[in-house]
Amino acid sequence: MGGMPRGKARTGKKDQRVPLARRLRRMMTPAERKLWWHLREAQFDGSHFRRQATIGRYFVDFCCHTNRLIIEVDGASHAEGRQLIADARRSEFLQAHGYRVLRFWNNDVLTNIEGVMTVIAGALASGEAEEPPTPDPSPPFAARMGGGESKTGPVGGA
Repeated sequence: MGGMPRGKARTGKKDQRVPLARRLRRMMTPAERKLWWHLREAQFDGSHFRRQATIGRYFVDFCCHTNRLIIEVDGASHAEGRQLIADARRSEFLQAHGYRVLRFWNNDVLTNIEGVMTVIAGALASGEAEEPPTPDPSPPFAARMGGGESKTGPVGGA
């Protein structure tokens, strides 16, 4: 009973990240809230997503540990120079730890949730994470930093 995780021994140390993870869960963006609602409602054949999961020093928006899949929901600030570099380092760390990373723009989640969910379902089914295309129009600076539309068109093939 209580809050003891199943299968884990008590070490006596409290995880200092837990209060921040709880605060981040309460402060989700509208796009994160919408995606979380859909992830909870979706039937992904045994896959279970957690929000604001900790992996190393990072807090990821959504994570399915069973399928080693991470979903990040990014706003326009993620299309700027320093943030692009930080996101690339973060993705590299997560991939080095065996996770696949899907990134979606807020705009895609808010205006094309069906397409976003299709990409997620496909990644779970295939075991591979497709690189989702950027929204149309692309966020500022995306074209200069290597972003923009992919050859496959908008999310969901629309």
